[in-house]
Amino acid sequence: MTDSHPAMNASRERGAWSTSGYFMLVLFVALLVLFVARLVSFASGSPTDSEVLGFLGSVVLMPLALVGIAKGFYMIQPNQAAAITLFGSYRGTDRAHGLRWVWPWMGKVRISVRANNVVSEKLKVNDLRGNPIEIATNVVWRVADTAQALFDVDDYKAFVFVQIEAAVRSIGSRYPYDDIEHQEVTLRGSHDQVNAELRAELNERLVTAGITVDSCGLTHLAYAPEIAGAMLRRQQAEAVISARKKLVEGAVTMVEMALTQLSEKNVVHLDDERRAAMVSNLMVVLCGERDTQPVVNAGSLYQ
Repeated sequence: MTDSHPAMNASRERGAWSTSGYFMLVLFVALLVLFVARLVSFASGSPTDSEVLGFLGSVVLMPLALVGIAKGFYMIQPNQAAAITLFGSYRGTDRAHGLRWVWPWMGKVRISVRANNVVSEKLKVNDLRGNPIEIATNVVWRVADTAQALFDVDDYKAFVFVQIEAAVRSIGSRYPYDDIEHQEVTLRGSHDQVNAELRAELNERLVTAGITVDSCGLTHLAYAPEIAGAMLRRQQAEAVISARKKLVEGAVTMVEMALTQLSEKNVVHLDDERRAAMVSNLMVVLCGERDTQPVVNAGSLYQ
């Protein structure tokens, strides 16, 4: 049975034969000078029949040679490549920049291998908890394998844009937007981990097109407008609850320490009722939102 998996049919970049265009340019100029000199010599002399036949042959062959040499020239700029084809068959990639020359019947497809910067549109995604959020990313990518980029996908740039959107949606739905207790990996609080996972997923998705992602990061992250106000109030409530929790924990620790030191140093002996009253007063003082006013008790605690 034949395996039809796409990876089995993937193209692979390899080097192509080409030569320096400057050497061929010298040859072209020399041949052109020779052709012009032949024309001048024939026009100014009295040629014999054999010389006429030789001239006619050169008039036909030399222009064909000049046209053939001229069609073989092409230019490659730095961080640019040219895929060489022969009647639709891939023959290799030339990455040597400058003036180059290849056989005139070979096709040449230029492709940039420079870094490209893409900022995706703001996408609306439901996070892990189902909350609608807006998310966007910045991706720096480049062509690593020219053969795959040109021959394994129809339009590699459009392919990049579609896969960026798919990867951002996948990452956005994989984690919650925020966690007030900082016990989970979140989109807002775990930038390095989320960006690293996004880059890994993009590289996995784009390997089919011979594209590699150098870096990426979220550029926009926010709740969707329809729930932004409600989520802000929830965040404020969670922050208040968290602060209250810390405050109570600290107050309990301080009350416990005060009672222990009073007992150990024999400052005062407290029965259960007085101990309860002291705990109540200390908790009010430590947990109250407003400054407390001291009350002087001139009588007994039991009156």
